[in-house]
Amino acid sequence: MPRTTGQDSRWLPVSAGAALLIYALLWLGYVRQWSWLAGLDAAALDPAHEYGVAHPGWVTAWDVFCTVLGPTAFRLAVAVVVIVLLVRRQPRVAVFLVLTVELSAVVTELAKLLVNRPRPETALVGAYASSFPSGHAVGTVVSVLALLAVFMPKAGATLRLWGGMLGTVLILAIGVGRVLLNVHHPSDVVAGWALGYAYFVACLLVLPPWPLRAAGGAHSTPGNEP
Repeated sequence: MPRTTGQDSRWLPVSAGAALLIYALLWLGYVRQWSWLAGLDAAALDPAHEYGVAHPGWVTAWDVFCTVLGPTAFRLAVAVVVIVLLVRRQPRVAVFLVLTVELSAVVTELAKLLVNRPRPETALVGAYASSFPSGHAVGTVVSVLALLAVFMPKAGATLRLWGGMLGTVLILAIGVGRVLLNVHHPSDVVAGWALGYAYFVACLLVLPPWPLRAAGGAHSTPGNEP
């Protein structure tokens, strides 16, 4: 992820606002029981459930994948990174990672409490808390974007490209996995992606991990960089 300039960063609030709008519409769609949204959810869940029942190994593989590369694993790994950053006297970056990755769990739980949507009755594995939004979707989006924001600015163009592609694949795979396991409706996952992105952008604008450039191209006062 390249360093954000004052001019380029103008699109960030707009994109975050669009993500929040998507989140709100999906929430409204669940509350109002929009038939087309329920139909799309069922169209994805029903065949996934039938296949999973007939192939328990498939279910186990996806469950392990979503656990090993899920938000909890990211938060544990980032906790170690935060300690290393504090030892290296880079508190700004450490605080950014705590604000984004670690505190996204609080944002997720609050959102779940507000909506309180039941899990799909056809869930193939156990899962705690309510269904909307997907905590895996929120946590993975925030974790991937935050880590890219911290570690990619000093990387070469090729590494940034591969890092972005790998992060995108992981975000999509975790979201798809939660639907395949029938622990989330597809609308839960999309809502999680939207909320996670909006939360990440808010954190990035409030406390960027690197010094932003002014619109004219000059750097602001240097802070602690990764």
